[in-house]
Amino acid sequence: MLERDWITQRLSNSTPSHERGDHDLNPGFRPDPPLRPAAVLVGLVDHGDGLTVLLTRRTDHLEHHPGQVSFPGGHIEHHDDDAVAAALRETEEEIGLPATHIEIIGTLDTYITRTGFEVTPVVAMIEPPFDLTPDPHEVAEVFEVPLDFLMDPANHQRHEREFEGIKRFFYAMPYRGYFIWGATAGMIVDLYRTLSGRPLTPPIDETSPT
Repeated sequence: MLERDWITQRLSNSTPSHERGDHDLNPGFRPDPPLRPAAVLVGLVDHGDGLTVLLTRRTDHLEHHPGQVSFPGGHIEHHDDDAVAAALRETEEEIGLPATHIEIIGTLDTYITRTGFEVTPVVAMIEPPFDLTPDPHEVAEVFEVPLDFLMDPANHQRHEREFEGIKRFFYAMPYRGYFIWGATAGMIVDLYRTLSGRPLTPPIDETSPT
């Protein structure tokens, strides 16, 4: 089981130095600039007997990534001091979790999405108990996944899907009826790389999701 103090030390001693993105598995498909700056909160909930990762399922009517599993977060606005401030603001707006429950411990490499977002993943510890009030316009559901499950490379898959006539690859981590994939799974893979210090070369799962 991954321990809080060890994770905090690993993240505090790690300096983001690479650009990650959907194009990692799809060379040549990095979106053209300008990219839209965004930030998400990779929240690790400390339950005492184990850590979980806080995730949301987006509502089906949203313009960007409808229905997908994601981290709380969104655009970095002009009034945000930095990516951390944006991640904290968006988290409170989306799920009602105030910053008083959140301890920032580091950031991961910038992640570029196929849709043109330049995302800063902000990693934090979250202290329970807390009450959440999800924004019904943006968030259909809030749930948690054990960190040990997500950090086990045996649970990291690489799927493929045809998009606009072109085969695209992406990471996926199915968990109890939830299909964690795309940019969210890619950032989880980067968290694994950062904590383990090892590259990841998962097998290709040839079954394309519907």
